[in-house]
Amino acid sequence: QVQLVESGGGLVQPGGSLRLSCAASLSIFSFHGMGWYRQTPGKERELVAMLSTDGSRNYADSVKGRFTISGDNAKNTVYLQMNSLKPEDTAVYYCNTYRLYSDNRYDYWGQGTQVTVSS
Repeated sequence: QVQLVESGGGLVQPGGSLRLSCAASLSIFSFHGMGWYRQTPGKERELVAMLSTDGSRNYADSVKGRFTISGDNAKNTVYLQMNSLKPEDTAVYYCNTYRLYSDNRYDYWGQGTQVTVSS
């Protein structure tokens, strides 16, 4: 069973920074990618940033230039550094990892951590 434990959410003022962490119970190399999604009430969960095991990084257009995803293989942990935060970044952030087998994708999720950007 894959477990993902998130930390680092909280309340921050506009323009501030937060760093989210996600620790996996297995090696990062057990998966094809690891990253972050976010969700607000009434909306679908959306991709924020994804780090693939080949080293490639994908970001939502809305966070490019402000957020950075990185990984520590020794700690089985992925980080999301969020700078220049805006009120519209307010959401529950979910850690995600996935595997691909025979054209099927298997997703694993953390419990979610609240990020609130407000003055």
